[in-house]
Amino acid sequence: MTASQAARIGAIEPAMVCVPEGWFWMGSEAGRDDEKPVHRVWVDAFELATYQVTNEQYACFLAAMRYPEPLCWKDPLFNHPRMPAVALSWNEAVIYCEWLSRATGKPYRLPSEAEWERAARAGTEGSRYSWGDTPPESNPEYAGRWKDGPEPVGLCRPNAYGLYNLGDNVHEWCADWYDASYYGCSPERNPRGPNNGSRRASRGGSWRHHIKVSRIAARSSIPPAFKYTDYGFRIARSTSTSERTHTSTWLEP
Repeated sequence: MTASQAARIGAIEPAMVCVPEGWFWMGSEAGRDDEKPVHRVWVDAFELATYQVTNEQYACFLAAMRYPEPLCWKDPLFNHPRMPAVALSWNEAVIYCEWLSRATGKPYRLPSEAEWERAARAGTEGSRYSWGDTPPESNPEYAGRWKDGPEPVGLCRPNAYGLYNLGDNVHEWCADWYDASYYGCSPERNPRGPNNGSRRASRGGSWRHHIKVSRIAARSSIPPAFKYTDYGFRIARSTSTSERTHTSTWLEP
């Protein structure tokens, strides 16, 4: 789809990065109990958005669908066009993906936890962060960032796959239900999480937390109806070869 075609339907398509298929070791023996055991996982090739969904992109959805604005939409701490859209429930993230899929004819969706971790690792194995094991607090710029809210996306260097803010800025909703013991029974190929649950999985760090940059393997979760100003999302897209492995994601009743 060209830029002019996207403009006519009122959508801004995200820049996407192709994450190659392959095996990787998921989890961390040095992490929390829900990150264990470390297990070998295969993920089919897929595409992941270069950035978290921004206010500029989400505004197109609000206008096209006449959807209610998030509670912090007009707050100057959260409304820069390049800041991630926040205070959105899991359901609303899914609705956005479904709208963008209809508008563009392309299969956008939320990533699975396994896809997110595969993308965040960017080919590294065993390290705490995509750049290695050096704590993020050792970066001289760390203390001056994320004072009162998220930053505009893409201000710092991307990981080796060219993906920005994977691990910081805001938590990112994932498609999976959350289960603390899921790694003990997870399938090897393209795990999608348990069939049901009460909380949805999320990944990445948060501007609101004391430790603002998360380890690659760190997991988080909240009920799917919750809306917090440190929760946003990043969208994925199935490739033609992997699309058959993905089933539709249903909204909560």
